[in-house]
Amino acid sequence: MTRISPRARADAPELEDVFARAEKALGFVPNSFFVMARAPEIMRAFSRLSREVIGVPGKVPLGLKRLVAYMASRSAGCQYCSAHTAESAVAVDGVDPEKIRRIFEYETCDLFTEAERAALRMAQAAGSVPNEVTDADMDDLKRHFSEDEIVELVAAVCLFGWLNRWNDTMATGLEERPLAFGESHLAESGWVPGKHVKG
Repeated sequence: MTRISPRARADAPELEDVFARAEKALGFVPNSFFVMARAPEIMRAFSRLSREVIGVPGKVPLGLKRLVAYMASRSAGCQYCSAHTAESAVAVDGVDPEKIRRIFEYETCDLFTEAERAALRMAQAAGSVPNEVTDADMDDLKRHFSEDEIVELVAAVCLFGWLNRWNDTMATGLEERPLAFGESHLAESGWVPGKHVKG
């Protein structure tokens, strides 16, 4: 159950453009937005950053950005963001659901390319506390990605690093669609909704 009362959408008309963009991109407005709406300028700043990192095409495919966000969220232990990033990777970005199911086999599974392995290795290390990214991890990324592309990948990890802390601290309640995805696709790998379900 969310620890801070969210603003009702109808009570935040000044943020309707933000809510509408999220709804168009995801099919729903994340519950975290309604708590964040208590500070409209923070909500707007987050929305702009989110749009630039995972909302518009860049040099790195959006599906790969969502995969690294999922890996980082799982490494950080945020059940809310894990469900969101995995579900969005499949439903929004067209990632093969088998990649989500086998994410922790990325080092040996034929579904993943060497470039994806390098990105997922970095994301797993970056999601750890303390951060475990090494020079070798970055050198491996540079074999597959330009420095501009690496900036995009790290930005995806860091965006969700912020969201992991936000949603775990606030105990943001999961929306129906990511919750159902988590229960049907992530549970076998140890995912549980925990504090992110209404109590």
